[in-house]
Amino acid sequence: MLTRAISRKNTEKIGSLQLESGEKLAEVEVAYELAGKWTLEKDNVIVVCHALTGDTHTVGDEQSPGWWDGLIGPGGYIDTQRYAVITMNTLGGCNGSTGPSSPHPETGTPYGSRFPKVTIRDMVKAQYICLEKLGIRHVKAVIGGSMGGMLALEWAVMYPDFMDACIPIATGATLSSLSMAHNEIGRRAIMLDPQWQGGDYYPGSGPLNGLSTARMVGMVTYRTEDLFERRFRREGEENPYLQVESYLRYQGEKLVSRFDANSYLLFLSAMDGHDIGRGRGGIEKAVEMIRARILTIGITEDMYFPVRQQRSFHQLCLNKGKNAVYHEFSSYYGHDAFLVEFNQFGSKIRQFLEVSG
Repeated sequence: MLTRAISRKNTEKIGSLQLESGEKLAEVEVAYELAGKWTLEKDNVIVVCHALTGDTHTVGDEQSPGWWDGLIGPGGYIDTQRYAVITMNTLGGCNGSTGPSSPHPETGTPYGSRFPKVTIRDMVKAQYICLEKLGIRHVKAVIGGSMGGMLALEWAVMYPDFMDACIPIATGATLSSLSMAHNEIGRRAIMLDPQWQGGDYYPGSGPLNGLSTARMVGMVTYRTEDLFERRFRREGEENPYLQVESYLRYQGEKLVSRFDANSYLLFLSAMDGHDIGRGRGGIEKAVEMIRARILTIGITEDMYFPVRQQRSFHQLCLNKGKNAVYHEFSSYYGHDAFLVEFNQFGSKIRQFLEVSG
């Protein structure tokens, strides 16, 4: 029996949160959106974890499209007539959950540089507490791409009995050294912007130029050479340099209008430190802790999370006797294909969820 539908953003107060660093965040809030209806028992829930610059708005409408509309919705690959899909803004973000731009409970002014370091595990812990507060004791699946995939993997290790299935997309058990290098370039671009002011730029606009440049660096790693060549090929008198320049600047400017630089820095640091084997005896030991069925999805041309990472993770799952499925597809969109090419992996997710119940 379906009983409840939520289509607007909500916020859940989860109290104080003990972080891995030993610090404690007081009066933490987690913003979320729910698409679809959950049952009286709340046993049809799917958790979506967003990527680096994502938010709670996974599913939208014509006036306000969601970033995964092509995957989730009524009759969609993840059918909101069957499942209740909840997306929480990640701890440290700037879309309603407690983050650097949030008011410090003691002073009422934004945290800024006072906001503590947050790990992927801290983010998952906050989400778990939020779901408990909402009365959700078990979910059908946890799914996420890129940074969201990191959260999905940690979900499966930290709370192995909480879900039936885990679906990590275009992600890895760790972040590669090359991707860390790209992150560092973006980080330096922000921190060298005079407007960053050590992170205490509120209520000013902050390091817009630095954040824009960081986004430009990211876009180069999220796409592929093939995409750039197709989109900006030399034809006639047109100057491909000017087209590429315009495209990257547009992407950078689009981000600064909706995202906070401190949250960007916080998330980059969390991604750099991601390692499901840390403190657990290594990745193999961490995989042994997983009880959920696992669908790992890789993108052949992914530069940010090379597909070898997904292949090796899947093989490790098989070696450890896990109920694991692997799906790989090719796309000239590269890493960002998980946000675009739904027809290449949506059916696999639908089939996997049906088997999971």
